[in-house]
Amino acid sequence: MTALGRALSVGLHGMTAQLVEVEAHLASALPSFTLVGLPDASLTESRSRVRAAVSSAGLGWPARRITVNLSPAALPKHGPGFDLAVAVAVLGAAEALDPTRSRDVVHLGELGLDGRLRPVRGVLPAVAEAVSRGRTRIVVPTADVAEASLVRDAEVIGCTSLAEVVRLHGGDIPVPALAPVPAHRGTAAQSPDSADLSDVLGQREARHAVEVAAAGGHHLLLSGPPGAGKTMLASRMPGLLPDLSEADAVEVSAVHSVAGTFDPSAGLLRRPPYEDPHHTATAPSIVGGGSGWPRPGAASRAHRGVLFLDEAPEFDTRVLQTLRQPLETGHMIVHRSGGAVRFPARFQLVLAANPCPCGQATGRGRDCLCTPHERRRYRTRLEGPLLDRVDLQIDVPAVRRTRGEGPGESTATVAARVRSARAAQNARWAPYPWSLNSEASGNELRALLGPRPAALTDLDRALEAGRLTLRGADRVLRVAWTLADLAGATAPTREDVGRALLLRTRGGDR
Repeated sequence: MTALGRALSVGLHGMTAQLVEVEAHLASALPSFTLVGLPDASLTESRSRVRAAVSSAGLGWPARRITVNLSPAALPKHGPGFDLAVAVAVLGAAEALDPTRSRDVVHLGELGLDGRLRPVRGVLPAVAEAVSRGRTRIVVPTADVAEASLVRDAEVIGCTSLAEVVRLHGGDIPVPALAPVPAHRGTAAQSPDSADLSDVLGQREARHAVEVAAAGGHHLLLSGPPGAGKTMLASRMPGLLPDLSEADAVEVSAVHSVAGTFDPSAGLLRRPPYEDPHHTATAPSIVGGGSGWPRPGAASRAHRGVLFLDEAPEFDTRVLQTLRQPLETGHMIVHRSGGAVRFPARFQLVLAANPCPCGQATGRGRDCLCTPHERRRYRTRLEGPLLDRVDLQIDVPAVRRTRGEGPGESTATVAARVRSARAAQNARWAPYPWSLNSEASGNELRALLGPRPAALTDLDRALEAGRLTLRGADRVLRVAWTLADLAGATAPTREDVGRALLLRTRGGDR
């Protein structure tokens, strides 16, 4: 005599969700429990968790040969989020609950040995995938109800224990009064709300560069001695950016859900995230990965926001060069032996660097203590392909006065100009697959200037002299369009291109 039970769950492969059918087959043979369908180690361990949770719920464990299949079998499965679906499928096959009531319901949750449901990562993208496939009834742990409810049209059912789920599906068992397991989440990193651009003393040119970077989505390098205000300027960048669109808010929130840094109590993340890892951070913490199945790193958690690397030359060179991929493509691919995982990573990169290891190579004040070799090695950590992808490269001099220029413009004033410039870009690029100047194709930017644009004269000279690569020339042109948008012009002039060239080359011949 055989019996079959079914339930549904969702598997995550990076940010890609896949509906998974969990089938439990009970056969009259020597008792055993086999789990198939490419489970990883943490999922294979669910056999012990499920068995203990069923016993704690007051139900007998079937003394038969149990085979649980996770379909599609070719998709790797990982994590403890399948525990609840496995338990429901087994109990449905054993007729401890009504199998017809559970087969079309999606179940997400980890089981504790006491039968309680524990929250899991990635609930938001998992529920969104289930709803898009027409499976709107979702059972989740109580701690995940707020996050799952953010998905429109989802009928979310929160349960505290396995016994409560069994009762939901027609099982006749008492439900113990257990306290729900709370969610232990980090929080998405954001710059302090109280940080205002007017707090930055002086630095008119650097403040302007930050505004241009925010308006066009450009990458930025701030180079100067310690205490010049580089970190203050970078931390105020997110305040200049507009709120995320609905689609971007869902995508950013999904990334942080998978990373375990999403707090659903305030709804979707509407403000651009801000990540500022320390220079001792490892490559997996920046680009994603870690032990077991890869998770989003700081580069992906900064998606649609700002990734700030303070003391950038102190970061491992391999970490810095790995950022070249997302700067071009907008996503991060993490390779593992079991396959590759793709995470979105379209962020604004802000780098801060001292002029030399001791920070005093400015020609004023204290003497530099570094040798020529040390200064050269320090600078070369940022040179080459990575720096070629940074649109704005600004020198931030030491502040020599505590007063005299008066207070600078506030974040609200500059943010209004940024919103206006971005509105112009959105209108211009509406027919294209991008929305900001920093994402636009160089060919399209040049085509909009006409067949023989005089505005490109200085840019062509810099290219002929070897001061710029072709990629660098395209990035200068993108900045020139942003300068025109901030000025309310329909196209950049030769003066705009010249200013953009200076903003990239720091007035020198780089």
